[in-house]
Amino acid sequence: MTAEDSIFIGASRHNDDSYQRAERLLLKYANRHGLITGATGTGKTVTLQILAEGFSNAGVPVFCADIKGDLSGIAMPGEPKEALTNRAAAIKLEPYEFQQFPVIFWDLFGEKGHPIRATVSEMGPLLLSRLMDLSEAQEGVLNIAFRIADEEGLLLLDLKDLQALLANISERADDISKRYGNVNKQSVGAIQRSLLVLEQQGGAHFFGEPALRIADLMRTERDGRGVVSVLAADRLMMNPRLYATFLLWLLSELFEELPEIGDPEKPKLVFFFDEAHLLFDEAPKALVERVEQVVRLIRSKGVGVYFVTQNPLDVPETVLAQLGNRVQHALRAYTPREQKAVKTAADTFRPNPEFDCFEAITQLGVGEALVSTLEEKGIPSVVQRTLIRPPSSRMGPISDSERQAAIQRSLVTGQYDKAVDRESAFEILQKRAAEAAQAVPEQDAEEKGTGWTLPDFGNGSRRGSGRSTGRSSYQRQSVTEAAIKSIVRSVGSTLGREIIRGILGSLRRR
Repeated sequence: MTAEDSIFIGASRHNDDSYQRAERLLLKYANRHGLITGATGTGKTVTLQILAEGFSNAGVPVFCADIKGDLSGIAMPGEPKEALTNRAAAIKLEPYEFQQFPVIFWDLFGEKGHPIRATVSEMGPLLLSRLMDLSEAQEGVLNIAFRIADEEGLLLLDLKDLQALLANISERADDISKRYGNVNKQSVGAIQRSLLVLEQQGGAHFFGEPALRIADLMRTERDGRGVVSVLAADRLMMNPRLYATFLLWLLSELFEELPEIGDPEKPKLVFFFDEAHLLFDEAPKALVERVEQVVRLIRSKGVGVYFVTQNPLDVPETVLAQLGNRVQHALRAYTPREQKAVKTAADTFRPNPEFDCFEAITQLGVGEALVSTLEEKGIPSVVQRTLIRPPSSRMGPISDSERQAAIQRSLVTGQYDKAVDRESAFEILQKRAAEAAQAVPEQDAEEKGTGWTLPDFGNGSRRGSGRSTGRSSYQRQSVTEAAIKSIVRSVGSTLGREIIRGILGSLRRR
């Protein structure tokens, strides 16, 4: 195990001696995924940062979410501080050098980085249903909507496309129900309300074009270092469901687009999923199964996934079993649930006869962790109590001016900053509605040319009576029809036009 084929995590000690043994993560097993856990303030973010630095220096691109803004410091060189230099000396990190790393800042809202967008079609009905917390019946209607969009060549790019399609489906509910099963207008209405909420929470910024190209997350600099993509997630965390769904979508896109390459010498991309519990909170079984499938199979495409969360119980056992590289920071054990979490964490490690894992987890200091990585032949190493190395980049957030400078000089400047709105379902359905509205007066003109007249609405015996207004029955009906036609022209939606045409049709059949 050398510096070229591994990442230096920190150093461990034995029998209370000084820190002597280097703890490393082998690059050829880095795609076997990992887990970083620990209570708030115990050093998880620094561990994530030093791993991202190590992967970047090894030429591996990295994607990570920046929950509090602290990870943005990776774009700037570190600053000498006594605590950091003392730690470097304790673990014999020589030389301890400061450096900045190539970074692309991203932001779903386009405020603290380049905008990230995806089309509605790419997101798909399953993830959208999860995002909007739809019932089973509502999810079924959404699946039908996507099927109709495919059949009729309706591109679903942004939220207004999906909203227009749902309105159109509501109008055609009877015909559609005959082909695909019951399409309940109440379910359509519920989905439309959920879309409105999603739009108000910022979803409109995410859905659209230009859509993110996966290749832009897998860039390397000219010097061979991997680019670190940092997603600004402080505002995004105000809508945790959108955050979790977006990251799951990104994982799914990587899974679907990347080719099979087996076990490479180093990963093609490493993906850090911070606040991972948000992915699994109240997630339906189908979604958890999807996550399990992606995590299990994506490693053969050269992608390593590292979950970062406070408690190992946040991750389902089926997923937890696939995470080979583990860093466990301190946990508290005051409540029964906390004690269960500590026991779960301790039981997942290969035991070390020199200490008790359960006790060690509760006694770890800030910057210390229990570390177990995959050794030769993919066997987990004996867990070691490790002092994590200090980062080479800045600890803590960068300033707004430093962030803007980094955004301006990034490799994707100008590619995603301006939204594009090309013809899609919304525009196509608008054209159809306009053509249908135009057809109504043309049809009426043809009918009048054949001598067709509207019958009397009232009692025929009143014709010519003293209560007459002086207008003929035909004239009264023409005024009525003209008023209705005026309404037709003023109603903007397809639904309004269909309702008015229905009224006209009923009047003519009398």
